[in-house]
This record gives sequence, structure tokens and C-alpha cells, in this order.
Amino acid sequence: MSAINGMGGAGSVQQIMALRQQILERSSTLQEIHQTREVGGAAPAAEPAAGGGFADTLRDALDGVNEAQSRASALTEGYERGEVTDIAKVMLARQEAGVAFEATLQVRNKLLSAYQDIMRMGV
Repeated sequence: MSAINGMGGAGSVQQIMALRQQILERSSTLQEIHQTREVGGAAPAAEPAAGGGFADTLRDALDGVNEAQSRASALTEGYERGEVTDIAKVMLARQEAGVAFEATLQVRNKLLSAYQDIMRMGV
């Protein structure tokens, strides 16, 4: 619950922005590979991702969203039982969870779109 009082939302937003940047970088790399193959050159060798991989980053972001939703749910239930009296804290947690979910949904949509574009590419 300390993340609600502090900068927990900013950390989640930073993780999502880092994930977005990684998606954009990989998309541009895929476009370069596709253009290289069209010209007739060989595709560059894939380099391992530094500091973990895309799957690890995605998993961490999803865990953060799940944590925000769980925290918001726990605060809401506590408010309903009369344990939490600060409605602003409850509403803030719910908003944070909602924004995190919407951002995750947008990332999912972009990933799905990128996957479909890749599947439509000719070999």
C-alpha cells in the first residue's frame, strides 16, 4: 500500500513506456530485416536482449497491473467493510488500476497488430 501513497503509479507508467519503447525498437528492426530481404541481402543475426528479454519485460508489466488491480480490490473491500475511511485513497487505487489495465490493453492490441503484420509478410 505504500506505492499508493508514493510514486507507485509513476513506476507502472515508466514500465509501460519502457515496454512501448521496446516494442517500437523491435518493430523497426523487423522492418529493416524485411527491407533487407526485399533488396536481396542476408538478414542480420539476432542479438540477445540485454537485461532480460521481451517476455520478461512483458511478464513484469503484467504482474504490476495485476498487483495494482489486487490492491484496488483489497482497498475497495476494506472500504465496504468500514476498515478504510479514506475514499480518496480507494478511488486513486481504482483509477490507477483502470489506467494500468487500459494501457495493457493498448499494448496487447499493438502486439496483436504487429503479429498479424508479420504473418502477412511474404517469405
